[in-house]
Order: sequence, then C-alpha cells, then structure tokens
Amino acid sequence: MSGNGKVKPLEGIRVLGVENQVAGPYCTMMLAAQGAEVIKIEAPGRGDSAREMGPIIKNDKGDKFSGYFLRFNRNKKGITLDINSDKGKEIFKELVKKSDVVVENFRPGFMDKNGIGYKVLKEINPRLIYAAISGFGQMEGYEGPYQKRTAFDMVVQAMGGLMHNVGEADGPPNWLGIALGDLYSGVMAAYGILLAIITREKTGEGQFIDSSMYDNIISLNERALTVYSLTGKVIGRGQESLVYPIGPFKVKDGYIAMIIPIESIWARLCETIGRPELANDERFNSGPKRAQNKDQLQPILDEWLKDKTKKEAEELLLAGRVPVGIVQDAKDIFECPHANARKMFPEIEQPPIGKVKVVDLPLKMSGVEKVQAGPAPLLGQHTDEVLTNVLNLSSDEIAKLREEKVI
Repeated sequence: MSGNGKVKPLEGIRVLGVENQVAGPYCTMMLAAQGAEVIKIEAPGRGDSAREMGPIIKNDKGDKFSGYFLRFNRNKKGITLDINSDKGKEIFKELVKKSDVVVENFRPGFMDKNGIGYKVLKEINPRLIYAAISGFGQMEGYEGPYQKRTAFDMVVQAMGGLMHNVGEADGPPNWLGIALGDLYSGVMAAYGILLAIITREKTGEGQFIDSSMYDNIISLNERALTVYSLTGKVIGRGQESLVYPIGPFKVKDGYIAMIIPIESIWARLCETIGRPELANDERFNSGPKRAQNKDQLQPILDEWLKDKTKKEAEELLLAGRVPVGIVQDAKDIFECPHANARKMFPEIEQPPIGKVKVVDLPLKMSGVEKVQAGPAPLLGQHTDEVLTNVLNLSSDEIAKLREEKVI
C-alpha cells in the first residue's frame, strides 16, 4: 500500500510471459499496469520477433529500438531463457513454483511437446493460473477442426466476419486497420486471469484459461450474427438496413461521423439542418425507412454539410444535441485537449532511445494507485536480477548458464 492509502490491485502477483508478438504481450502488459510483476521470457540471442518490426527508432548514437515492441511490453522485466533445452525447462519449472500466472500464445501443443504444458505445471504448482491464447482455441471438450491452424489477426478478422462488414457495397472486404483479434484476445485472457485469481481465493486452486482469437472476433461480430439468427438475413457492406444516418459524412475539409439511432435524435437533427418537416415525413420517420430511402435523404444532408468545415459542422450539431465527432487522424488525437486532459500520452524514458510518448491503457480507477507507464525491457535486461532474487542462483551459476547458452 502506498502512502496515500491506495493499493495496486495486482501487487504481489507474479506472471511469467512466455509470449511473442501481440496477444500474449498485450495481456501481460495489462497485468503489469495494475501492479503485477511480469517476467517476460525470450529466447537467448534473438528474443521476441516483435523486436524486429518497425518503426525502428534510432538515437543520436545510432542505437536502435523497435517501436512495435514498445507498444506491447512496457513495465515488464525481461529475461532470456532457452525453454527448448533441458536446463532451460528445469529453470522455467523452478520459476513456475514461485509464480501465480503463466501466459503463452504459441501454437497449441508447443508447450505440451516441450514438457512444460499446463498438465505438467499444475502438478508443480496447483495454484497456477495458466492462460493460453491461440488462433482457434485448445481446451479439451472444445476442440474444432481448425485447432492446429496458425492464425494472425488478419486471418481471424476475415473468418470471424468483421472484414465482410467493412467497406463499400460494391467493393472488397476490408481489414479494420487495427490488430483487434490480437488485442481483444489479450484483453479477454487478462479478464479470465482476474476471474481465476478471484476463484482461487475461494477454492485454493488454479486453472487453465483458453482464449481463442476466432471465438473473440465472433463475439465482437454479435450484431450481424444476431440479425442472421433472428431474421435469416446477412448484413452486407455499405448496406445498412436498420439505422440511418450513420457513418462518415464529407464536409469542406474532411469528414465528420454521426449516428441517429432513435427518433428523438432524428427530430433534433432535422431542426439543426433547418428541415423540421422531415421529422414526420413518412419516408423518414423510422430508422429502417431512412435506410431504405437513403438515396433521397443523403443529398439533403450533403447539401447542408458541403460548405462547412469539420469544426463548424461539429459545433452546430453538438449545439442541436446530435451525437457527432470529427474523423481524426493520429496527429489530431495527439493534439486533442480532451485526450491530453485524460492523460492518454504519458512520456517515458525508453533505453536506448530516450524520451518518447506512448499510448496509455485507458482504465481509470478511483481507489487504486496508478502504475506509471514505464519502459519495455532490453533483451535479457533482468536475467541476472530474476535468477538471483527469485531462484537464489549465485553469480557463478548464472555465468555457467550463460556459457552453456541456456540464458
């Protein structure tokens, strides 16, 4: 507990991250942001493949660091350990004995084949919570024909239907532009871990958590899937049939976005654009009717918007109590006074490149101590510290492990 009486929710929880790329690292970064001690385990010499990916940032001396890796690995300790070697497995198991959580996002079966899967580790530590993130899931009783497939975010966005929903009616499916399958799978794994920690307080036992990227994307596509379940209709790209106006609208210097989900807001929009009679027009007096008659309604909206800037249109619509926002790019967001008031871009000191601003995790809580955003670890930066403090290995033992290329 800090001097102000507030606690870090996960202080005292030790997490081993046997992780790569995005989903696993994002999960453990969320846990680290609430006070957990996260020990990221990487292969000696090469580390997480995310370290190779851009943008690669250089300092004045030419030292490099991956901005991609930085996005998902802040506030962690980093060690190198060859978990494919017998000695590396032995050390890993010793770490498991003194840890609460293991997070991994390798292909299903990799950890089992290596002799360090959940069934082995729970015998070593019955209180262990083991979270596995994979493309298509792996828990016994839920095996499907795709279980062994390799998956990346693009793949599950396609298969889960999100890409089908995005784009113009006569155009191809589109990726959402963010690694939603990875990020959300990390969030769901973190959610599962928190539930498992609460359950462990009641039962004294850990458990296995299975976070499937495909399942997670399907759950996010619930609107289209529910519409199909209830009506037999497949929602098409650019063919909204239930709500209008919805989406981006062009103005003089860019785009704004608005949605009119209910009739009271539709009436306010009509008043704002100087066409109050449209509120009760038989063609437009419900969301489905407006969607059906979009070709008649959109020119009216376009005519009102065409000579207005983003800011002007936003101010007029907000004054009329119509939900609206400017379509912003990264520069706009970094300069946004509200995002900055919410402290979304903390500055950290990241070796070796120096001071950088990062995107913080968004959750705010009144009764906990805020964990300040910190740097991502250099490859193997904390190996000696962890092996000394957690496993009580001597400097000579650590030197021997390094000589044998176990660390």
